[in-house]
Amino acid sequence: MTLSTLLSRTVRVSKVGTRSVFTASKPDTVNPNWLRVGLAFGTSALLWGMLFKQHSTDVNEYKVRNGLE
Repeated sequence: MTLSTLLSRTVRVSKVGTRSVFTASKPDTVNPNWLRVGLAFGTSALLWGMLFKQHSTDVNEYKVRNGLE
């Protein structure tokens, strides 16, 4: 046996023999976890709101510093 065949066998065995901790159960696509969905969308909306507010503040500060307003 060559080194490459040994390595390919160990890679194949390690891929078959391992299971991720995070995928212990299959996700239920028929009945999603609405709390998690709401938290994900709510967090996203909050972050976008903070981004737009910060951008508006930065634009106003830029205009004041450069005498554009």
